[in-house]
Amino acid sequence: MNDRPDAAVPESMAARNKRALRSDLRKQRHALTAAQRILAAEAIVTHLQTLPAFSTPGYVAGYWATGGELPLHVLQLRLRGDQVWCLPCIQADGSLKFAPWRSGDPLFSNQFGIPEPDVAPSSQLDAREMHAILTPLLGFTRRGQRLGMGGGYYDRALAFRRDAVAPPTLIGVGYAFQEIADFESEAWDVALDAVVTEAGLVDCGSAGR
Repeated sequence: MNDRPDAAVPESMAARNKRALRSDLRKQRHALTAAQRILAAEAIVTHLQTLPAFSTPGYVAGYWATGGELPLHVLQLRLRGDQVWCLPCIQADGSLKFAPWRSGDPLFSNQFGIPEPDVAPSSQLDAREMHAILTPLLGFTRRGQRLGMGGGYYDRALAFRRDAVAPPTLIGVGYAFQEIADFESEAWDVALDAVVTEAGLVDCGSAGR
């Protein structure tokens, strides 16, 4: 997939560096054992429960973990009764909407083979309606920079957050080894408010942008 939301241009040095970084981090993530992933899934719940976003009612958007991503099934099971779990739905314009989903509800595989809620478009919700959005990632910095898979889906869906404060609270989810010192941001990148790993919670706002 293109690592830029819009038209293709000759690959820059920064883009080549990101591509190499993605490849390296993806290999490290795939090397994790199932036991390590399960332990991380348990650990992040304790850390996330300290966030104000998880002490109030509302829609909480997660993701269906693939390719070694940190799974969120434990978090989903431990949400409050007044919180509604949602999963992303890819849109024709390359953006995302979100739909409520409970275990046992119907799913279908999107073009990348990732399960999505099998619901009518009218039942899908805009990102602005989410109280918190947990995003997968390949890498992150303490300033809230997120290195994703390169498709730009979250950046398109969350473009409004470049000039606005939460909600939704944007939380990256990954493993501690995915923290990187820095990388070159793009104009369309949307910064995270926090990142959670098995090692703890990183408040990206307090680190400055």
